[in-house]
Amino acid sequence: MPPRLRSALSAVLVALSCFLTPFGALAAWAAYGLTDSGRYVTTMAPLAADPDVRNVVADTVGAGILREVHVDGMHGTMGPFVQDAVRSFTETEAFRVAWDEGNRATHDAVLDALEDEGRDDTVTVDLAPVTAHVKHQLANDHVPLASRIPVQHTEVAVLPAGELGPLRKGFHVLEVAGFWLPVAAAVFAVTGIAVAVRRHRAITATALGTALGGALLGLALAIGRHLTTTDLPTEVSQAAGAAIYDALTATLRKVAWLLLATGLTVAATTWLTRYAHRARELPALLLRLVPGRRARATTAAADPPQQPTRAQV
Repeated sequence: MPPRLRSALSAVLVALSCFLTPFGALAAWAAYGLTDSGRYVTTMAPLAADPDVRNVVADTVGAGILREVHVDGMHGTMGPFVQDAVRSFTETEAFRVAWDEGNRATHDAVLDALEDEGRDDTVTVDLAPVTAHVKHQLANDHVPLASRIPVQHTEVAVLPAGELGPLRKGFHVLEVAGFWLPVAAAVFAVTGIAVAVRRHRAITATALGTALGGALLGLALAIGRHLTTTDLPTEVSQAAGAAIYDALTATLRKVAWLLLATGLTVAATTWLTRYAHRARELPALLLRLVPGRRARATTAAADPPQQPTRAQV
């Protein structure tokens, strides 16, 4: 293959690898990080101690309980007690258990809906277990009329039916892309370096492109955080939304930093290696440039040593 064609092919393959790297990391994170129930619950578990998240949960659960109590004409009497009880409940170990179970139930419900091709109804989660915990705490604190709080199976919609179809298609695309995009990026990088005429330059370009991809991925996460927190419902504070977003994307942010650091490290190492190799060749090059040595070398090359004749011997 001609050198020019090899250089052009190498450049195209390296560019494709650098382009696919951040998308491959994003797809792999969505396909393997968000779809694992155990990993998802572990990721969300620390949020049970976040004050902003606890406030949102307390307001949501308290409002749900008061809506049920209002039917019995006890809204004004029970309101302060219920709100205080719910906020106290969010600071207990029971709440952390309920938080984990609620996240697991929500994740399983959404994942089952995405995998069930025949389902087209709204995905809901039952809040009755949380209401039962609050009622039990109110009763233990001897709050008046606590025993009359109804524990009903309150279904809370977490995924509208109209959004299920598009999300299901996107989910199936992520399942495929999460595996093949990283593989394609790696194959393009290795092939591009292998066919390059100057492999040092190809390795440096691949490393710098990978670092650029990591930087762009980090920038995209920052922009996504801003857009997500500013588009939240009024009942959800931006601080709570930011905490949840940061928890979900923590692994992806680490990947972005890893791509950036690895790319810069490999590029710097390749440059230093090439510089050291040139530095070792520099003394020999300088000696060749010395006038006296060049003249002697030229004379020696022009007048090769003659063999002694028989008479001289």
